[in-house]
Amino acid sequence: MEPSELLRFLAGILERLQLPYFITGSTVTIFYGEPRFTNDIDVVVALPESMVASFCGQFPEEDFYVDEQAVRDAIRHSSQFNIIHPRSGLKIDVMIPQTSEFNRSRFNRARRVRAGGDWDASFASPEDAIIKKMEYFREGGSEKHLRDITGVLRTGGADIDTEYIERWAAALDLLDIWQAIRQKLNPSA
Repeated sequence: MEPSELLRFLAGILERLQLPYFITGSTVTIFYGEPRFTNDIDVVVALPESMVASFCGQFPEEDFYVDEQAVRDAIRHSSQFNIIHPRSGLKIDVMIPQTSEFNRSRFNRARRVRAGGDWDASFASPEDAIIKKMEYFREGGSEKHLRDITGVLRTGGADIDTEYIERWAAALDLLDIWQAIRQKLNPSA
């Protein structure tokens, strides 16, 4: 299975079950920015506990590994769980969002995009992907997050809502990272 096939499979499940979701992480920054390899798909899903059995049942045991108890724990703690496709080595990181103003904004700003030749999926906005990548950079310091951010900013240019990013960067204590990124992209400013 290729990453694009897994993404299509996942989006199909979430839409059939009518679960609010959006793809995020590197899949989104690659889509909006510059290509690089990733072997996982990050998705934020508003998954109620009442839908766990139906959700898990969509991933055939002979093809996927998903632990139903891990799903339930992630829902209870607003954390994440994994779905693994062992034959390909691909993984889906499913994040259960905390209730917050920022997460409500992320769901409201999610975009329907043409993810493949003949199918659409819900993707995080480029601005929200940038903000989350700044959070990941703050947590772990990985330069790949900064490369992803600059790729989206270079590709998106004037279409990126920098005021929105600045507002949330200030609210989430990311302003220093945001300013460093902007300085790196435009050293004469």
